[in-house]
Amino acid sequence: MTKECEKYYLHPQEEEPLRTCKSKKFIVKVMFLAAVARPRFDCSGNPTFDGKIGIFPFVFKEPAKRSSKNRMAGTLETKPILSVTKEVYRRCLIEQVLPAIHAKWPRDGGSVTEILIQQDNAKPHINPTDPVFIEAASRDGFDIHLSFQPPNSPDMNVLDLGYFRAIQSLQHQEAPLSIDELILAVEKSFDQLSSESLNNVFLTLQSCMVEVMKNLGGNNYKVPHIGKHHLMKESCLPLQIECEKELVNQVLSHMQA
Repeated sequence: MTKECEKYYLHPQEEEPLRTCKSKKFIVKVMFLAAVARPRFDCSGNPTFDGKIGIFPFVFKEPAKRSSKNRMAGTLETKPILSVTKEVYRRCLIEQVLPAIHAKWPRDGGSVTEILIQQDNAKPHINPTDPVFIEAASRDGFDIHLSFQPPNSPDMNVLDLGYFRAIQSLQHQEAPLSIDELILAVEKSFDQLSSESLNNVFLTLQSCMVEVMKNLGGNNYKVPHIGKHHLMKESCLPLQIECEKELVNQVLSHMQA
């Protein structure tokens, strides 16, 4: 919720904000689950689906045991879930992520295609064959599955690749003093993220996939840059990154060797 050093740009008559915490070793943290998909645009470049499924904090409400100058005893307080277990993660997927997908996912022609939720290899993440999740994911005509990203491949995660950096720069413009304010700041930055920025991250993901193929499965490469903002201004931004046929054949031969 705070850092040891912060920089502010203030008006000469503006008061400097006061930020306090119990100790430099005690920094309040809240874990979030973010779910995004690639945005969709019409022929004029206007977004028809912004790709933002939702961002969900791992918190709970608990009544205050004692009165203080800030609230009366019994007032509900927001507290972070300190240990996110498989049960907590599964409940968030079923009770929050799946309903958000059902409500926001575009249905072209009235039919729903297969939806794949990619998660990294963190310990709380559940197995793709989890029976409770499979039962919940097959409701309402949806075909939703889980999968793990390749191990030791941080650039295969669209959130780590660029989305978290973008949302963090927006969140740092706020100065939250409580957990509720921190959650509001993160949700605000999530809402402010443009569909164009999110689409650019997915293009970067495709570029990294091509680089991985060039390294025959390795990650010894630098994240490529194709000048997406310039291409966007020139209306030349590609829908997908092309991959040469010779490279595909080379990778297939390597895998079969």
